[in-house]
Amino acid sequence: MKKWLPLALTLVMMLTILAACGGNNNNNNANGNSGSNANAGANNGEDGAGEAELSGKVVFLTNRTDMVGKEYADYEKRFEEKYPEVDLEFEAIQDYDKNVKIRIASGEFPDVVFIPSLPNSDLPKYFAPLDDIEFSGDIYFKDLKAYEGNMYGVPSGASTVGIVYNKKAFEKAGITETPKTLDEFYAAAEKLKAAGIVPFASNFKDKWPLQAWYYDVPTILTGSSTHQADRVKVDDPYAMDGPYGQSFTILRTMYEKGLLEKDVNSTNWEQSKKEIAQGNFGMYLLGNWVINQIIENGAASEDIGFFPFPADNSGELKAPLNNDWVYAVNKNGNVEASKAFVKWMVEESGYDDFAGFIPVLKSKEPQLPQLAEFNGYNPTFVEATPGNDDATATQNKAQLDQGSLVQEFVLTDDPQAVVDKYNDAWAKAKKDLGIE
Repeated sequence: MKKWLPLALTLVMMLTILAACGGNNNNNNANGNSGSNANAGANNGEDGAGEAELSGKVVFLTNRTDMVGKEYADYEKRFEEKYPEVDLEFEAIQDYDKNVKIRIASGEFPDVVFIPSLPNSDLPKYFAPLDDIEFSGDIYFKDLKAYEGNMYGVPSGASTVGIVYNKKAFEKAGITETPKTLDEFYAAAEKLKAAGIVPFASNFKDKWPLQAWYYDVPTILTGSSTHQADRVKVDDPYAMDGPYGQSFTILRTMYEKGLLEKDVNSTNWEQSKKEIAQGNFGMYLLGNWVINQIIENGAASEDIGFFPFPADNSGELKAPLNNDWVYAVNKNGNVEASKAFVKWMVEESGYDDFAGFIPVLKSKEPQLPQLAEFNGYNPTFVEATPGNDDATATQNKAQLDQGSLVQEFVLTDDPQAVVDKYNDAWAKAKKDLGIE
């Protein structure tokens, strides 16, 4: 993760303008950097002749299984109309971070991928520098996936994380104001439960939606996004009284109070979007990118709201500013055509609007109305910061899955024992790597 003051200031100004206007909201994954042409030397001709020089196959490995045969089919058609000698293909997989790392380690992986949890120092081993992509304007997160002065990744979008909720469900439960403290949040959830509504969709079984509990809630609790990097400074990063223990305890409390799905071990991500859309479930803790997906599942846009998650009782609302998945180009693949594809996804595909992102391209305004509501609560935004290679190496050495940690912590009779197990694995991995 990363920390960029200019990003935060610019995004806050952008969201403030949206709130003042009554709100346009942006859609996810499609923002870019600063520039004009997709790849230097490949498509810079004013008459477009340079674009025709691009040829061959480009395969993009994506996590968006829901877009296969739909939006991706449209993207393929439009991109190939612009670059007729390029054959574009989309391949979608689940459990993305784990599976793409296996593919990369094998040395055989597609032309364009999203960067998994790798140390930045490893990026030059696998990926081509993208500094020569000439975007039509400046982009956010240029230093996020960089090493020794070269940029190896371009984020697909930006987002914040908070409570996405069904307004009709809140109305049915008699909730007249969104909660501003953790106790008020629990109380609102109890009202939803009393009204026959599942208060909170955790998507516990799918595991990846639990990342908010080890990335974003600790950021909200501490007012800093450096906690993942700072883990390497200690041997017990998951202590019960630390930001992770506090965060996991909130979810565990909701589980113990019966405020999650009836059977958390059989939850279903795709079905949960329908349940939120219909008002059978009340809330998510996710990024603004999920809002359009709920609307696609039958909700009216005006019935879906978004507010900052009150992770404590201080009354001070905070919210993370995060990048979404980051495009990278296989240095041994069809590099120039792949760079053109990354530029096209950022500038022309419309993926950010579709996904409900804050665009990465700074000159492009978000279109999602719910972002204006969110900003109306005047949260303090906390910028994401770059990761720490030693922390990443320690996590990989320990084979530590933070999603599994959350699951075990919530379900166990002895959360302290779970914390001790993961802390011991962390400390051992640090020692084995010679990290002080």
